[in-house]
Amino acid sequence: MSRALPPGLGEHPFSVRQGEAAGLSRGRMRGRDLARPFRGARVGRSVRPTLLERCAAYACRCPPGHFFSHVTAALLWNVPLPRELERGGALEVAVLKPGAMPRSAGIRGHRLAGDGIRVMKRHGLDVADPASLWCQLARVLSHDDLVAAGDHLVLVPARLEPADPRPYVELAELQRRVAAFRGRGAPALRRAMAAVRQGAESRAETHLRLAMVRAGLPAPELQGEIRNARGGFLGRADMVYRFQRVIVEYNGDHHRTDPQQFEDDLVRIESFRDDGWTVVEVRKRGLYVTLSATLARIRRALAF
Repeated sequence: MSRALPPGLGEHPFSVRQGEAAGLSRGRMRGRDLARPFRGARVGRSVRPTLLERCAAYACRCPPGHFFSHVTAALLWNVPLPRELERGGALEVAVLKPGAMPRSAGIRGHRLAGDGIRVMKRHGLDVADPASLWCQLARVLSHDDLVAAGDHLVLVPARLEPADPRPYVELAELQRRVAAFRGRGAPALRRAMAAVRQGAESRAETHLRLAMVRAGLPAPELQGEIRNARGGFLGRADMVYRFQRVIVEYNGDHHRTDPQQFEDDLVRIESFRDDGWTVVEVRKRGLYVTLSATLARIRRALAF
C-alpha cells in the first residue's frame, strides 16, 4: 500500500520539488494514485484541478521566461469565451524569442516576438497583459466574441472590486496596441476594435448590441443612468435610447440562479416603466434562437 500523502498535498496539483520538500520519495511520486498532468507535476487521480491550480502547478516547475498566454491567459483574466474554450484543455504557455519553445505534455507552446507584450502578475502567476492576449485571440475567436472579449477588458464595472482593479486595459491603450499590431489576425483585430465599447457587462449583451447594429438600429448608450424628472436615481440600464425613451435589457442566467438579483431587477425595471420608459426584455432564447423576432420587438419600440 502506498504511503499516505501529507495533509493537503493530494488535494491540489503539486510540483515534484514540493513533494520532495514534503518528504516524498521519487518512487512515491510514481505511485499509481498520482497522475502527471505534465512533466514535473503530480496530482491525485481522484482530483479534478481547477485551471488556476493547474497553472500554479506548472509555474512551480517551469523554466524562467515562461508565461501563460492566448486562451489560458484569457481565462485567467476572466474573459468570457465560447463554452468549448471555457472548458479548457492544454495550458497555453509562451516565451519571447529567442527563448526555446515551451514543450511538455499538457502544454501548448508559443514562441513570440516582442510586439509590445508585457508579462504581468495575475493570481501570482506570470500572464500576458490584457492587450497582448486580446491580440492573440484574433486567430481563435469569431468577430462577435472578439468584440465581447474587448468589451470585457475595457469595462469599468458599476461596483469596483478593490482587489481586482478595472479596467484591465484602458480603451485608448487597447486602440494603440491594435494600431501597432502587425501579426496574423491584424485585420480581424481592427474590425473588432471599431466595435469595442466601454459598458457591456456580459458576452450576451455584446452579442445583442452587435446584432441590433447589424440590423440597422442605432448604437445604444451602454449602462446608462436612468433618473426621474426630480433627478432621483432609478438604476442603470443595459442599453438605452434616451430620445425614444426605450431601454433594452438582457436577462442572463442570474435571473435563474440568484433570487435576490432577480428581485432587484424586477423592482428596477418596474421603476423604469412607471417613469414612462418602454423596456424590451431579452433572454437567451430571444438572442440565440428567435433573434429576428427580438429585433422586430426592438424596432417596434423605437418606431423604426
